[in-house]
Amino acid sequence: MHITDMRRTAVAGAFAVLALAASAACTPGGSSATSTTAASDVSTDVAAAGDVTIKISDFWGSAEGEWMASLIAGFEEKYPNVTIDRTQEDWSQLLTTLNLQLTDADGPCIASANNGWGSLGTLAKGGLVLNLDAYSEAYGWDSLIPETIARQNEFTTDFTTIGSGSLFATPVARVSMIGIYYNVDKLEALGIDPPTTLDELEAAATTAAAAGEVPFAYGSQDGGTAILLGLQALYGTADSINDYVYGDTSVTATDTGLLDAANELKTWAANGWLTPGFEGIDYNTAVANFVGGEGVFRFEYTGSLGLSSDQQSQFGYIQLPQADDAATTVGVGAAPGAMVISAACQEPDVAAAFLDYLMSEQAAQTAVDNGMIPLLHSDVTVPSTMGTLSSEAAGAAAVGESDGFVPYFDWASTTMLDTLTAQMQQMYAGKTTPEQLVEAVDADRTAGLAELAG
Repeated sequence: MHITDMRRTAVAGAFAVLALAASAACTPGGSSATSTTAASDVSTDVAAAGDVTIKISDFWGSAEGEWMASLIAGFEEKYPNVTIDRTQEDWSQLLTTLNLQLTDADGPCIASANNGWGSLGTLAKGGLVLNLDAYSEAYGWDSLIPETIARQNEFTTDFTTIGSGSLFATPVARVSMIGIYYNVDKLEALGIDPPTTLDELEAAATTAAAAGEVPFAYGSQDGGTAILLGLQALYGTADSINDYVYGDTSVTATDTGLLDAANELKTWAANGWLTPGFEGIDYNTAVANFVGGEGVFRFEYTGSLGLSSDQQSQFGYIQLPQADDAATTVGVGAAPGAMVISAACQEPDVAAAFLDYLMSEQAAQTAVDNGMIPLLHSDVTVPSTMGTLSSEAAGAAAVGESDGFVPYFDWASTTMLDTLTAQMQQMYAGKTTPEQLVEAVDADRTAGLAELAG
């Protein structure tokens, strides 16, 4: 999963208010990376487990935390013999300590990991989390989870390849994406309709700047890659971005639209379209400033603005089509939680049942009820009063119709996010060019793939 540039979350396939169809290639797995446990050797009979307590660690707070608390209560009501002992941690703390937690005999049985080599791949390769193929077969996850989503949680068991092989984590029934939020009142005051193309977005930015408004609320002090990755999705095809992230060396970063995106972003900065002094503004401040009324647009991860019910009508969401193909929409996103089961878990069957519950229709509807975009199920209702969520769901639907979801670009290596962040900051400072940024990205991936092949 990818979260934000601060929290680092991480979808593909058609979902949200759409029916999702696809399958993930899943065959037997077990308690280690190369286990051959068959589906017949695992149990889906939770009641038969007797009285058990399952520990879980996750990073979700606010509405996300309420979503998780509601599902825990629902699962415990369904299975009175099970107690879920939840610990909510700061994302950065969880990310840096999860490997240690999973080796602790008293550690969590279930945890939310980050996608990509830097977290999930490292945990799987180290044998710290279960291969979930047997549970996928037993519960039918291979029919429920679209292949493009499943790929985000798959690794070959020799751990040289991401995006194929065995399932080491599951998504949850909601999604996080990168798109563009806009301030409804500001657009109306400027006499601008919500843009439907990149050209219209840039025309709106020109009008906003002329009126003394900040076109794009932004801060890059501690990383601000959402704007670059959001632009990349307007230029790169879904196939090229997927292939690059999953290690196809015949695809270069330029092929993915990254150079076009970097050039575009450099131009925007030169135009003065980004928040003045953005280089010294951290992520949390940038979000707070935008929600507080600074800026007309903001590239952001869905759900990260922390909007209250009253604010749902104050902000809209846009998922633009590709720059050269208005009929196709590509978008970055993932289920905001790669849920793993510890290899040390004493009750993996019960843990797997809870993962299945986190992917249920009930979980999807509860996501909507808490203002979040649903995933995996079509039979959910988004109230018309939830304006922001309705536009987010519409954006997700547009990407789904194009089969245009792509993984977060920094999954391409364990150090890619740091490389992107550093290169962007140097580009803003005039110390590197978009071409050099792309060269650095290719070099990073090449080194990462060589290390894996090691």
